Amino acid sequence: MDTAVLPSTFVLTLLLAVGLFFFIRASTKDRTETTQLISEQEEAVFMPQLQEYFRSRSYRVAEVDHAKNQVIFEGFVKPSIFLAAFLTLLASAGLVCLSLVFALLFPRFGNIFFVLVVFAPLSGFFYWQKAGRLEKVLLRLEPQTNQQQAFSKITVVAHRDELIELQKVLPLKTAE
Repeated sequence: MDTAVLPSTFVLTLLLAVGLFFFIRASTKDRTETTQLISEQEEAVFMPQLQEYFRSRSYRVAEVDHAKNQVIFEGFVKPSIFLAAFLTLLASAGLVCLSLVFALLFPRFGNIFFVLVVFAPLSGFFYWQKAGRLEKVLLRLEPQTNQQQAFSKITVVAHRDELIELQKVLPLKTAE
């Protein structure tokens, strides 16, 4: 092989390995967001629906603050078996590529670099340890009235996937 090809391939493989490392690390990142939603139903009708929704999603009421008109729900989020396996597979592929480049750069050492693939399951273990955590959802209800009808403005602080699912299941509109 050309002598310029191996070092450039090595640099590109290292860049991909760094990207893979940050991808695995980002899989456990907290993605909490705040959004304001509007329900056209009255508070007395809407609050039981919210409580039932969060109960069905395995959340429980952790705290109620009547002065601020807010409720905090807690629930344990389980890590995904699929994502742990997927991250392990990605790490395996990345380490095989890195080992192959090392084996080409240093042919005297033979295939000893392929031992690096043994460390691939650590990525799945890392994800499994960090992803399972206690999630909190904060709901603050602000009753509003206009000329025609009463409606509720809800401020929700939760994981972005939980916010998306909440908007799918309940008749809510995003506040402008």
